[in-house]
Amino acid sequence: MTLNGEAVSAQVEARTMLVEFLREQLGKTGTHVACDTSQCGACVVHVNGVSVKSCTMLALQAEGADVLTIEGLADGDKLHPMQVAFHEYHGLQCGFCTPGMIMSALDLVQENPDPDDSEIREWLEGNLCRCTGYQNIVRAIRAGAKAMRE
Repeated sequence: MTLNGEAVSAQVEARTMLVEFLREQLGKTGTHVACDTSQCGACVVHVNGVSVKSCTMLALQAEGADVLTIEGLADGDKLHPMQVAFHEYHGLQCGFCTPGMIMSALDLVQENPDPDDSEIREWLEGNLCRCTGYQNIVRAIRAGAKAMRE
């Protein structure tokens, strides 16, 4: 697979989930594991440009795919506009759900470059945050989407 723009290859057991492969074999610990039941969205990554919950996908299914994790968003020290927006609009508290939220948000903005609050909330239905009331997350996504359009 190509991971964050670099070719990677490894042997995995047939039952290895993509999230386990990313975290344990490739050291991409920004992809979080929280529920193991695909309910929370903390493990969202992009596979071939589409957000997926990596706890529901086998690593073998990503063979030959282009995988993007939260670690692949920044350009060196320069954060991606959505990452900047989450920081500036305090779209996080403990930060555990933030990587999955950002990756989901980027997929939304790819589909809809100018989402309204209702569309953002509907899109995030599969991402849970236990710390916030989501208002700052919604504001951050709106701001990040705007910055990406500019």
